[in-house]
Amino acid sequence: MNELAIETHSLHKHYGDIHAVDGLDMHVPRGAVYGFLGRNGAGKTTTIRLLAGLAHASGGDMRVLGLDPRTDSPAILERTGLVVDKMLLPSMTGNDLVRFNRGFFPRWSDALATKYAEVLELDMKRKFKKLSTGNRTKLCLLLAMAQGAELMMLDEPTAGMDPVVTDQLLRVMVEDFANEGRTLFLSSHHLSEVERISEWVGIIDHGKLLLEGRLEDMRTNFRRVRVVGEALGEALPLAAWPDIVSANTGEGTTEYVVRANADAFAASLQSQGATVLDVTPLNLSEIFLEVVGKGKTNVSVEVLA
Repeated sequence: MNELAIETHSLHKHYGDIHAVDGLDMHVPRGAVYGFLGRNGAGKTTTIRLLAGLAHASGGDMRVLGLDPRTDSPAILERTGLVVDKMLLPSMTGNDLVRFNRGFFPRWSDALATKYAEVLELDMKRKFKKLSTGNRTKLCLLLAMAQGAELMMLDEPTAGMDPVVTDQLLRVMVEDFANEGRTLFLSSHHLSEVERISEWVGIIDHGKLLLEGRLEDMRTNFRRVRVVGEALGEALPLAAWPDIVSANTGEGTTEYVVRANADAFAASLQSQGATVLDVTPLNLSEIFLEVVGKGKTNVSVEVLA
């Protein structure tokens, strides 16, 4: 059995001159909680639609649960809980939608549907069209999670939810999916939520995967190095350090962010006459901003083993 639940190679999706997905190489291990991060418009939703067979790729290859979405979309959707477009049959109630969906999925669980209705505080007698945006999202999540799926692909699953329900949902997803060896692929720009439950992270921007790896490895390897010293820019051969993500100087202090080998880098700075003030780790939000959000030197695609 393939050890990857999702795998893409040079995946492309173009809409005219717009490259929504641009050479995406992604690797999602089976049984992992994988946070797929990016700003609005980065290509997250388009990627999920390609993986589900709901959109046609312009080029490249992809596999989901060992199947090709271009030819095996029904088989993939039978084994996958999917939340992308949060619009269902508007005149049906939550209970109607449970009965409607039950027959399509062989692993469907009424017990889970009842459990999630309580956890998500849903009025199952209310028509879908009369639900708030947040409650529509919650109902879509309930229907996806009750399928007993091997893989869950969720696009901004906590949009419109209050903090209490978000907390309950995240706990349920970990307990009912990650702890049972199933795969959770979570697309989001809410970094604190992803950092709380994810083991793996992929960061996408303008359709390109900029960084992918174990979250713990990222937090171990990314470091901020602050130094003082004259003419650092001239003395230090920056080209010899490909792990530098950014470098900024202000008020006599130079701050570097490196993606690996922080101790060796700090030692090199000291050998150039710099005084190292501190070497500190970055959390996921800081890593994301360094890779994507500040317009500095972006790191290239990297798989952290």
